[in-house]
Amino acid sequence: MDIGQHSTFRVAACDLNGIMRGKRVPGSFAAKLDQGAVRLPLSALNLDIFGDDIEDSPLVYDSGDADGILRPTSRGPVPLPWLATGQPLVPMMLYHDGGKAFEGDPRHGLISVLERYKSRGWQVVAATELEFTLVDDSGKTLKPVRNPLNGRRLASSEILSVAQLDPFDPFLSALYEGCEAMGIAAQTTTCEGGIGQFEVTLHHQEALWAADDTWLFKVLIKGLARQYGFAATFMAKPFADDAGNGMHLHFSVLDQAGDNVFNDGTNAGSDIMRAAVAGCLAAMPASTLLFAPHANSYTRLVPGAHAPTGACWAYENRTAALRIPGGAAVARRIEHRVSGGDINPYLIFTAILGAAITGIEEGMTPPAVLTGNAYEQDVPQLAPDWETAIDWFERDPLISRIFPAMLIRNLVMTKRQELRRMQDVSANEHWKTYLETV
Repeated sequence: MDIGQHSTFRVAACDLNGIMRGKRVPGSFAAKLDQGAVRLPLSALNLDIFGDDIEDSPLVYDSGDADGILRPTSRGPVPLPWLATGQPLVPMMLYHDGGKAFEGDPRHGLISVLERYKSRGWQVVAATELEFTLVDDSGKTLKPVRNPLNGRRLASSEILSVAQLDPFDPFLSALYEGCEAMGIAAQTTTCEGGIGQFEVTLHHQEALWAADDTWLFKVLIKGLARQYGFAATFMAKPFADDAGNGMHLHFSVLDQAGDNVFNDGTNAGSDIMRAAVAGCLAAMPASTLLFAPHANSYTRLVPGAHAPTGACWAYENRTAALRIPGGAAVARRIEHRVSGGDINPYLIFTAILGAAITGIEEGMTPPAVLTGNAYEQDVPQLAPDWETAIDWFERDPLISRIFPAMLIRNLVMTKRQELRRMQDVSANEHWKTYLETV
């Protein structure tokens, strides 16, 4: 795509909440993006969910709110199909003036983790499954979406119903067309357990590209939904008495010959896979803040409600936090099932893949594989609430081996500020903050 042919285009990097922060710039900037033509305050990637500066942030008060330089990512420009004008987006990353990566940029964090795999001659292949809910936010309270064909509100979930796809066919067809235009490899779409809830599975591919796809896909869904008269949300729990939105991450690791290092020719998987499982389990409780980053997130993490709440693993068991799916041994992979749909994809990929490579590097051994219902067994639990999750994330030594100190500090300050502000907001009003921001 020749962005220089457009009168304007957008540049944006990902902040700690997964929100795009950037600018609309003239088409003449296209030829000089690699030269640092666009500057952005470093603090812009460390705003709270309301878009406000963090109180007492060193980025603002110790450095005079210094600028960094935006440079294009490897992803390249993408169209934004929901806009009326042809205005592309160039995904960017933030750097210091001297060219050093800004450690508060979550995409840089993922690249650092993937370098640990690359040093072994390995490549991570990953895919996500994302759930979202279509809703009606036109009134004073959030309500289920109306059936576009008859105007009546949906009243049931219709799990895996093909007929339920029909009323939303124009939207879903536009979604596939939008994904193709943006280079997002969307695969299956299904009706899920919530009212107006759908799940889209993205293609297995190189992990950094998969994280980019997930970030862009969430923006595409929310933008397109408005064109069809409703809203789409990735809130962990849009309705208190209905199913929540989750995001599952599948990943495997290929060696230089293209062979899957998780495969040992059996259904059990290799010792390397089990070490990766052990690392993921070891980091899981302290990573709760990333899996459940918002006030609304903790209404989803309820035992027995299809969202794993304990650190355990199993084969072909959807109550477990880590599931080893069946199928051909050459495709052996780990499915991480804890995250809500309201996450920052780059932070999730970094946390999970960073924990896995740490487990492999240290030769960790996982606990006994779980059988039966995980909710009925005594396993280490995720953080029970938002405040505890912040504390655990800040202090955990394994987290400090995965994330740079600046990112940990910035995220902790961000979430403590949000915690204070959301204490004055009724749970029934959470949707006004989170509906489209997450």
